[in-house]
Amino acid sequence: MFSTGQLIFAALFFVAFVTIIVFSYRKDTRLHKKYYKGSVYVLVGFIAFILLLFLIKTLLDY
Repeated sequence: MFSTGQLIFAALFFVAFVTIIVFSYRKDTRLHKKYYKGSVYVLVGFIAFILLLFLIKTLLDY
């Protein structure tokens, strides 16, 4: 389905992409801690809301 060259390119691209993403995230760690302090609570709220909707759907579904 894919040629050997395409698979090698995909593997190298993936490794380079992940490396750049990790490097960028570590570089900005201080800024993330400063500006996104309460973001965990927002995430927990979204997950709780989705679980509540799923629970309501399950209980009201006959």
